[in-house]
Amino acid sequence: MNADLLLAFALGYLFGSMPFGLILTRLAGRGDVRTVGSGNIGATNVMRAGGKGLAAATLVLEALKATAAILLARELFDTPGTFAAAGALIGHLYPLWLRFKGGKGVATFLGILIALLPVAAGIYAGVWIGLLLVFRISSVAGMAAAISAPISAALLGEHLLFPMLVGFTLLVIWKHRENLVRLRAGKESKVGSPSK
Repeated sequence: MNADLLLAFALGYLFGSMPFGLILTRLAGRGDVRTVGSGNIGATNVMRAGGKGLAAATLVLEALKATAAILLARELFDTPGTFAAAGALIGHLYPLWLRFKGGKGVATFLGILIALLPVAAGIYAGVWIGLLLVFRISSVAGMAAAISAPISAALLGEHLLFPMLVGFTLLVIWKHRENLVRLRAGKESKVGSPSK
């Protein structure tokens, strides 16, 4: 593995590990988002801690940090962006500064697709928003959106990206394993309802 690939991955990790949910809630005087609801640092839990405005800002920044990392890596290093994408997602899921306890990766995955496969990003966003409006269960919408990514890549003939996107999808689903247990038990909270 050459130095450019390692540097691209490191850059992606650095960008991906920036915990915007935690940063924004603290800047807004809402305390530590990890002590609220599910304890997650993502947009859904930020909404519980700080409201819709902070949640929307978190979602946008969590997506764009991955997009920025990939675009910057392409400019700085002789890489296609996939190593920066992997670094960004892993950095978000397992940030060193938070003892490797990060978010669930749904927004960051969207940001990766914006940079690597914009058509798939549009499908992903449509699935995410559509299912969220219908079911009001963030985990269901997020996991379904993640599953749509490799399917879109296959349908678009992006066979080189397909294995990586399958891996990303599995990581996102793994991070939702507690949600899956609650879904099976019928105890998963809906958006706008108190966390159970």
